[in-house]
Amino acid sequence: MTRYIYSLLLLLLFSSTIAFSQDSTSATHVQWQFSAVKKAPHEYVLTYKAAVSPGWRLFSTTAKDDELNTRIVFDSATAANVTVQSITENGKLQQLKEPILDGLDIKFFEQETEIVAHVTVKEGFEKLRGTVTYSIMKGEEIPSPIEAPFLFVIDAAGNISTQAGGILASAEASQKLKRTAIDLNNPVSTVGGTGIEDDRSKSLMGIFILGFLGGLIGLLTPCVFPMIPLTVSFFTKQSPTRSKGIFNAVMYGVFILLIYVILSIPFHFLDANNPEILNTISTNIWLNLFFFVVFVVFALSFFGLFEIGVPGGLANKTDSKAGTGGLVGIFFMALTLALVSFSCTGPILGSLLAGSLSSDGGAVQLTMGMAGFGLALALPFTVFALFPSLLKSLPRSGGWLTSVKIVLGFLELALAVKFLSNADLVEHWGILKRETFFAIWIIIGILLTLYLFGILKFKHEGKPKLTRIRLALGGIVAVFTLYLIPGLTTTKYANRALISGFPPPLTYSIYGKNAFKGVEAQVINDYQKGLKLAKAQNKPLLLDFTGWACVNCRKMEENVWPVPEIKELIENNYVLVSLYVDDRAKLPTDERFVHTFPDSSKKEIKTVGDYFATLQSVNFTSVSQPLYVAISPDEQLLTRPVGYTPNEKEYADWLRAGLEAYKKVSKK
Repeated sequence: MTRYIYSLLLLLLFSSTIAFSQDSTSATHVQWQFSAVKKAPHEYVLTYKAAVSPGWRLFSTTAKDDELNTRIVFDSATAANVTVQSITENGKLQQLKEPILDGLDIKFFEQETEIVAHVTVKEGFEKLRGTVTYSIMKGEEIPSPIEAPFLFVIDAAGNISTQAGGILASAEASQKLKRTAIDLNNPVSTVGGTGIEDDRSKSLMGIFILGFLGGLIGLLTPCVFPMIPLTVSFFTKQSPTRSKGIFNAVMYGVFILLIYVILSIPFHFLDANNPEILNTISTNIWLNLFFFVVFVVFALSFFGLFEIGVPGGLANKTDSKAGTGGLVGIFFMALTLALVSFSCTGPILGSLLAGSLSSDGGAVQLTMGMAGFGLALALPFTVFALFPSLLKSLPRSGGWLTSVKIVLGFLELALAVKFLSNADLVEHWGILKRETFFAIWIIIGILLTLYLFGILKFKHEGKPKLTRIRLALGGIVAVFTLYLIPGLTTTKYANRALISGFPPPLTYSIYGKNAFKGVEAQVINDYQKGLKLAKAQNKPLLLDFTGWACVNCRKMEENVWPVPEIKELIENNYVLVSLYVDDRAKLPTDERFVHTFPDSSKKEIKTVGDYFATLQSVNFTSVSQPLYVAISPDEQLLTRPVGYTPNEKEYADWLRAGLEAYKKVSKK
C-alpha cells in the first residue's frame, strides 16, 4: 500500500496545479456589463448583462441553492437597506439532464443573458455594493463559484449610476494599471538593467549545479548504487563487440537524461499560458502545505518507517519491455532504473520541483535542474563502460547506504519546515515566527549530530561504523547548529547571513516587529501613498517588488539594506515602497476587476498581490522578484530596473545613479 503513496501525492500535485491555473482564468469566460435606471422614487432597476464564451454554460438564478446557480449577493449594509422586489432573466433558458452530474436537471444560458433585479432602496442610502456569484461549466470542467463585484451609487437627486464592476469598469481599471508616464526604454540614466538577465543566467546555472549535486547524492542511495556495476557489466559482457557495448552504455545514459528532462515538460505549458502562474502557484497556501506534508512523509520513509515507490506492476511492465532489444530495449532499461530507484530519488526530485516552483526561473529552471540531476545519474554508467577498470575503485555496498538515506531524512524535515513557513508568512497566521523556525532547525541539527556520532540509532540499522568522513560530517553539522543559536535572540548577531531567505524576516518575530527596529529599512506598502509622500518630500521612489516567500528578497533585506552606506542612501534620499506580489489580502469588492493584456488574454485581479504582480509585469515586463525600480514622483524612470544584487558596491552605485538622475529631472 505504501508503495502507492508517492504516486498518489504526485497525482494530487499535478491535478491541483492544473486546477489552480484553470481557476485563475475562469473569471474571463463570462464578461459582465452592469447598468441601473431609476424607475420611481426609491425604486430602481439593476441590470446584469452576461456575455458567455463559446462552449461555456452560465447557470440560472432560478436553480436551487444546493445546485449550480447564479446569485445576486449584496453586502451586509446594502442588504439591510435594499429590498429585492423581483429578479427576472432575459435570454434563451435551457434545461436538460446532465450525465456528468448523475442526471441532475440543470438550467443554464449559452452566449448571452440579462439578469434584471427590481429593488427598493431606503431613503438616504447611497451605495449598493455586492457581487454576482455565479457557476459555469464546459464539458467536465466546473470551476469553483466566481464573483463579479459591482457598485451602484445614488446621488442627492436620487439618480443612480454604475461606479464599479463589469466590462467598462474593468477596462478603466486596466488603463489605470498601465502607468503611461513610465517609459521602460528611455530611463534618465542607463545604469542598471543587465542585472536581471545576468541574475537569471546565474540562477539557471546554479539550479543546474544543484540538480547535478542532487543526482550525485541519488547515486549514493541503496536503490541506485548497487545497480552501477551490474548494469555496466551487462553492457560490456553481453554486447558482441566492445564498441557496441560502449554505444549501448552511452545511449543508456542519454535516455536517463532525457527521461528526467521530459518530466519537466508539462510545466512549460503552464508557464507559456501565463508567465506569472508558477510564481502564483508557488505561494499558494495549499501547495506549500502540500509540500510540507510530502516532505514529512519523505523523511519518515527515509527513516525506515515505510517505503515509498511506484506501483510494482508498472516497474515490472517496463522491465519486461527492456528485453525487447535495440534502442527501444535500452530506453526501457533506463525507464526501469528511474522507476525502481524512485523510493530513494523521489524525495530529491520533490525538493527540486518545489524549489523550482518557488523560484523565478519557473519551468526553464525546473528543466535545468532535471537535466543536472539526470546527467549526474547517467554519467557513471557511461564512464565505467568506457573505463571498466575503474569499477574496482568503487566502495562496496553496505550499511553506509542506509546512513545516507537517514541523513537525507533529516534534511527533508528541515525543508518541510520551510514550506510550512511560506504558508504561514503568506497568510500571516503567526504560528511559525522567526525564533520558532530557528528552534525547530536547531533541534533537527542536534538530532542529526547525535546520529552521525553514533549516539542516536534507528532500529532497522546495524551497529554504525564511525568512519572519518562520518565524524567529520557530524562535526560540520554540530558547528552549523551552534551557528543557528543566536537566531533565537534579539542581539546584533540574530541575523544569520548564511541562511538568509530561509527563516522568516527579522520583523516576523515572537518579540514583536519593533524588536529589530533600525536593522531593516522603514517602508510603506501602498503605491499611491508612496507617490503622494514622494511629492510631499521631493524625493524619488524606490519600488521594491517583493514577496513573503521570496528567498532572494530576504537576502537583500537582511544582508544588503542594513549596510550603513546603503541604509543611509535609502532612508535619507528615497521613499521606499515594498509591494508584495504574493499578498493574499482581498481587495474591496468595488476595486476588483479583470485585466486585459495586449494579447487579449485576461486575468482577474482579486487580491493585493494580484494587483502588484500585474503592475510589475505590465509596466516593467518582468515577473521576477526582487525587482528594484527608481522613479520620480511624476513616475519618470530614473535608471534601468535591477534584480537580485548581492554585491553591495554595485547596489550602492545603482542607488546613487538614481539620485543623480533625479537631480537632473528636478532642475527642468
